[in-house]
Amino acid sequence: MGYAVVLGEALVDLLDAECEGQPVYRQAIGGGPLNVAVAVARLGGDVQFVGSLGDDALAERIRAFLTAAGVGLAGAVTVPAPTALAVATFAGPEPDFRFYGEPRSYALLTPDDLDVALVEGADVLYCGSIVLLDPPVLAAARRAWAIAGALRVFDPNVRPSLLGGPDALAALREVVAEFAASAHLVKLSSADARFLYPGEPVEGVAAYLRELGAGTVVVTLGPDGALVAAAEDVVRIPAPKVDAVDATGAGDSVMGALIAELLVAGEPAEPTGWRERVAFALRVAGLVCESPGGAVAMPARAAVLARFSA
Repeated sequence: MGYAVVLGEALVDLLDAECEGQPVYRQAIGGGPLNVAVAVARLGGDVQFVGSLGDDALAERIRAFLTAAGVGLAGAVTVPAPTALAVATFAGPEPDFRFYGEPRSYALLTPDDLDVALVEGADVLYCGSIVLLDPPVLAAARRAWAIAGALRVFDPNVRPSLLGGPDALAALREVVAEFAASAHLVKLSSADARFLYPGEPVEGVAAYLRELGAGTVVVTLGPDGALVAAAEDVVRIPAPKVDAVDATGAGDSVMGALIAELLVAGEPAEPTGWRERVAFALRVAGLVCESPGGAVAMPARAAVLARFSA
């Protein structure tokens, strides 16, 4: 089994909570790609995180957390900036994020910072999320995407609060089309699909991304499971019944689980193989939803098998 490279952001989430009846913010290490990397490691995969980390105490906490989780940091660089913060509020299980910090510590990776040998040697390369809104990291991701001899997976992981208007949305759509066109796997949420392509059903979005060139498209549907479009096969996979308390990181855990399975067995030869893998990934996400905290909730493979043994 080889290794995966996850290129993207790491930051600190401030999660809306209460203490003795007073509103407070609970610190949690986060960032969609960081969550993905931790999920891969917890499920038994070898994974390297590639991105820029700040030079403060919070960044040291991120490094220590990733190391303890089994995520490699050979491709991470330190930049002279305080660690970016994402403030999350909840109107339900799904969080709403607002981002703070200038310059943003996660947005300072450049093409020259890439460990070329690390990227070229990977069996799976993940790119995506909010770093692609920043030109330096977008350029680095494009270089990694071009040199990778790996299976390429992409997740737009849209955060509308970071987009300034229609021009920014149009530019993001172009980036999504660019990466999807040569991706072996695209994973996005139904919220991503609605925001990027308003009025289009998720089946239509999946078909469009496959027409661009994506090998397989998975659209997560929250408690309704996921849609899987592989070859001419389009099916919906139900989610397991769980008592959800916090959906932070659930979509990232689906991506992490799919990457972990690609490391074990490569790309499925038949569409039915994708159905089985997405069903497993939804069990991982269900377990994540039953615990608060995103990255810290990512389960080990044994825990997933034990929880859903039936």
